[in-house]
Amino acid sequence: REQLLRVADDFDNFGKRSRKEVEEVRRRSIEDTLREVLPIVDNLERAADAMGSATEVAAVVDGVQMVLRGFEDVANRLGLKRVESVGAQFDPTCHDAMQQEETDEHAPGTIVSEVVPGYYLGERLLRPAMVVVAKPPTRTDDQDSTPPSDG
Repeated sequence: REQLLRVADDFDNFGKRSRKEVEEVRRRSIEDTLREVLPIVDNLERAADAMGSATEVAAVVDGVQMVLRGFEDVANRLGLKRVESVGAQFDPTCHDAMQQEETDEHAPGTIVSEVVPGYYLGERLLRPAMVVVAKPPTRTDDQDSTPPSDG
């Protein structure tokens, strides 16, 4: 009986230790990710401060583009990948259609614009891309028939 109680206590302690280790790994993972992202936030704050006194718009644009490149570098290191959208066929597994646009310029079902980008984290969809999808123009009865006569 005492041996069974010891085994039960050991099992209980193992479960508590495992949960604590999993929580520690989770916390460290979040900390590591935030350490990667904080320099981007710092650079955005610098850019926002510089915009107030900037005399050249081109310099501000260059600065913001540099921050975006920094984000892309961090995203690549973390395994973040953007969902392809504009010009691709609509795929409900990774795209959310926000609206449809009547057009002859694109095949039906082709994504004509992106409202919000989507992202994969590794192979897992983190957020679907919100897109505008082409549809064929609707034909009215006026286009199919001859004009009415006056008489």
